Amino acid sequence: MDPDTAILQTEEDMEKAVEYLLHEFATVRTGKASPGLIENMDVHVHSYGSNMKLKQLAMITSPEPRLLEVKVFDPSTTQDVERAIRESRLGLNPAAAGSSLRIPIPELSEERRVQMVKLVKQLAEEAKVRVRAVRKEGMDMAKKLKNSNLLTEDGQKDHEDEVQKLTDRFIKAIDEHVVVKEKEVMKV
Repeated sequence: MDPDTAILQTEEDMEKAVEYLLHEFATVRTGKASPGLIENMDVHVHSYGSNMKLKQLAMITSPEPRLLEVKVFDPSTTQDVERAIRESRLGLNPAAAGSSLRIPIPELSEERRVQMVKLVKQLAEEAKVRVRAVRKEGMDMAKKLKNSNLLTEDGQKDHEDEVQKLTDRFIKAIDEHVVVKEKEVMKV
């Protein structure tokens, strides 16, 4: 692997860590309805003799700020979907309306909001750990490239500096996403 490819790979891996964090943030409940709230949670529905993800069986929309609507593709699975949502750790109570379910999103208490902020910070810390692991891989790659005579000592130092700049950039991006999500969660 050449030095430029190594830097690009490091940057790509750090981007994936941030993208995963944003995916996880979509599952953190705020005061308003978001299809990602139940779409991205691994709500598994026991239907057709196996466990299936909710988004394979239904379309999830948010017609109102405090309401989710789950339109089931096959009406015979409506009860299975309703049971799966009810039994998930989200604490939601769907109401059947024909072949669809209406899920009111209750207001979060102050205590619950504080718990959600703690969860956001925990998810962010996990993302930072992933970014730092990628940084370590990038630094190790610089040593390997130096040992393979693909980089000089100065080249190794430059490579390590570039990896550190990427790390700083992505850690800063994570911190910025946390601030935005924290405001979103605490907004009444």
